Amino acid sequence: MQTHIAPRFQNDPSVTEADAILRSCVHCGFCTATCPTYQILGDELDGPRGRIYLIKEFLAGAPATEHTLEHLDRCLTCRACETTCPSGVRYARLAEIGRAHIEAEVGRSTLERLKRRLLRAIVPHPERFHLLVRLGDIFKPLLPDALARMVPTLPKPRLKAPRATFHATHRVIALAGCVQSVMTPSTGVALEQILGSLGVAVDVPASAGCCGALSLHLNAHNEAHNYMRRNIDAWWPLIEAGAEAILVSASGCGSMVKEYGEALQNDPHYAEKAARVAALACDPSEWLLERAGEIPFVAANRGTVAFHAPCSLQHAQRLQGRVETLLQQAGYQLTNVRDSHLCCGSAGSYSILQPTLSQQLRNQKLEALQAGQPDYISTANVGCQIHLQSGSETPVCHWLDLCADALAPLLEDCSD
Repeated sequence: MQTHIAPRFQNDPSVTEADAILRSCVHCGFCTATCPTYQILGDELDGPRGRIYLIKEFLAGAPATEHTLEHLDRCLTCRACETTCPSGVRYARLAEIGRAHIEAEVGRSTLERLKRRLLRAIVPHPERFHLLVRLGDIFKPLLPDALARMVPTLPKPRLKAPRATFHATHRVIALAGCVQSVMTPSTGVALEQILGSLGVAVDVPASAGCCGALSLHLNAHNEAHNYMRRNIDAWWPLIEAGAEAILVSASGCGSMVKEYGEALQNDPHYAEKAARVAALACDPSEWLLERAGEIPFVAANRGTVAFHAPCSLQHAQRLQGRVETLLQQAGYQLTNVRDSHLCCGSAGSYSILQPTLSQQLRNQKLEALQAGQPDYISTANVGCQIHLQSGSETPVCHWLDLCADALAPLLEDCSD
């Protein structure tokens, strides 16, 4: 693709990066076939190729409008287009750069700015988020049914099963996260149970928190980088002490932590540490699959599971098939799920900022997941889990919960 960058952008390093990405695009259109929003809306500007064109024209000097920003905001950043692209276009990074520059020029309404500020002020902070969810749970009976279904319910606590003490042969770090630590704390418990069965000790530093993804995707880049630095500071003594990996059980957070090195590459104080953290970060399925033969699953037929691979797992981290293999080894039978590459519509803050499109995508995904009448729907990201459960009577679990149940049958069912 030929590009022409307007003089006012020519000294901006991020635009130089965007220009290189634009030049790698050959406008073949393969990406439109796998774009969820293009499939729903049928508008070229609501697909990757059209959004690339909008960014290209803006950086060339064309004026941007609120409609330009609207088309970019409708993007889920699911990265299915990157999986499909034969040219290796880094669309997600291009969209991040383009959206930031266009938002700075066009601006947002007072209401839209308030929404984004509230999200950033509440969601990354577990204490505040817990309070908000608790209040929503209390007042849920007073809300209309349609609104009440959107309010998540705090889970019943799932206690760690007692296990014999052991001498740890390996040590790893785990990230509790912000939303996951409040809404699905059983996921962290399940991970520790599985690792404990392998003789692996887990450190979960309390000073580590939000991965920074929410702030980054809402164009608060300095805030996002500060979250990253805080996590690096929390993990660094453990890394120096020999931690073998950083296991991130929310795949959305995992894809973010794996990009710390790139995000902080220009920070002279953190660039080297960030690269080391990114290299150590992995999804639990990566780490556990290498040791799958050692996991003491209790042999049993545990029912059927429809697995939804989050976009952050299959498109950002490119980890197809690993979770499915572990679930099968744990005794679950997997159902076939059509269009498994499509997003469920959660996409971080997308379900709040783009509720209509998000619910359409959720309903389509649930129809595909429930076609095989599974006993469980399973996924690998807390956002997808909550979003899918809001429209389903079938219990939606993290795959780690199901695998932990295969280790300890006496644990309460994840649907409780």
